[in-house]
Amino acid sequence: MPNFDYIARDRGGRIHRGSTDAAAASDLVSTLRNRGWLVTQVQPAALPARGLMERIGDLNPAHYLAPRSIDVEISLTQLAVMLRGGLTLLAALGTLVEQSPRRKMKQIWRSVADSIQEGSGLADAMSRHSCFSKLVIQLARVGEQTGNLEQVLVRSAALLENRRQTKNSLITAAAYPSVVLVAAIGVSVFMIVSVIPKLQVFLTALGRELPAMTQLLVDIGGYVQIYGLHFAVATIAMLVALISIYLWPPGRYFLDRAMLRVPILGNLLRLAATAMFANSFATLIRSGVTMLESLRTVELLHRNRYLREHIAVTRDAVMRGRSLAQPLGAGNAFTPMLASMVAVGETTGTLDDVLDEVAKFHDQRLKSAIRQFSLIIEPVTIIVVGAIVGFVYISFFLAMFSAAGASR
Repeated sequence: MPNFDYIARDRGGRIHRGSTDAAAASDLVSTLRNRGWLVTQVQPAALPARGLMERIGDLNPAHYLAPRSIDVEISLTQLAVMLRGGLTLLAALGTLVEQSPRRKMKQIWRSVADSIQEGSGLADAMSRHSCFSKLVIQLARVGEQTGNLEQVLVRSAALLENRRQTKNSLITAAAYPSVVLVAAIGVSVFMIVSVIPKLQVFLTALGRELPAMTQLLVDIGGYVQIYGLHFAVATIAMLVALISIYLWPPGRYFLDRAMLRVPILGNLLRLAATAMFANSFATLIRSGVTMLESLRTVELLHRNRYLREHIAVTRDAVMRGRSLAQPLGAGNAFTPMLASMVAVGETTGTLDDVLDEVAKFHDQRLKSAIRQFSLIIEPVTIIVVGAIVGFVYISFFLAMFSAAGASR
């Protein structure tokens, strides 16, 4: 509740000043009058003076950025803990507003609290902010309906954490070789364009020819200098074409489907998609969401257009009375194990438990596949980078030796 400062005079003429919580200023006035006091002033309490360090902290640009997935995870977990501890929803949201480190997150939770005070439910209030996924909103709506909001919020936070960790693992596996390769190419281009041409001029002045290996490198450098602009334009044109195709729905469907067929990468993406489907679908089913509504929600979680279309087709088949396992296993969108285990879950009536096991299994396989990918890609990257840099440096030192011999 908001806090108000008041000034009042009792029957003896003494002045009382204080600050207290009240639903509204009129409620506080009524309370003070019931004591027999004459109320002279009631106004919202002033915010405490902010320290220098807090003002300096406001200069941090990160406070004004959109909330990260981990910010939402932490907030949902804190909200669940406070609700379990007995706080009302509005009181818990007020605490989140105070404790959220990012200004943008504070604004979002303040907006959610204001919407609830105006009569909206938590799920409807959260749906107005893009940082909350369809899954979180759907689970919050179910939690409100069933009275298990704190449990549902904990599950939502766990799902977000799992997705974030999977995404970070994939990015980390690809980041190291990419950075090393770009650095090696940068060093090589610098040597080709800047250093070796100067050696060529020096050797030519001495009447010596470049070694064959160095001459090949110089020719490559000259070719790049002459046609480099053409290559850059062609590369930009290809990127624009790929982006245009990706923004065109049929083109995105084709590219997303092709990504699942790329060796190694396709396997990683399929494992991640299967784990996310099983984990999210199990959580929704266990929370009381219908199968059709769960499929609709999970469909929106996937960014891969081919997978979304596949889940939509599966949902339509279930609406027509077919089992979930049969259409889910078609098209090679997910791993074969998913459809097999779903069939078992439908037969035994333990679909949510079976999907939990599927999610755990695929999470473990994904982590193992990422480790194997890292073990393979690192030596391959070292070999490729070593070949590029080695060729450039051998050519450089051959030219140096030739220059040293010419100066004698």
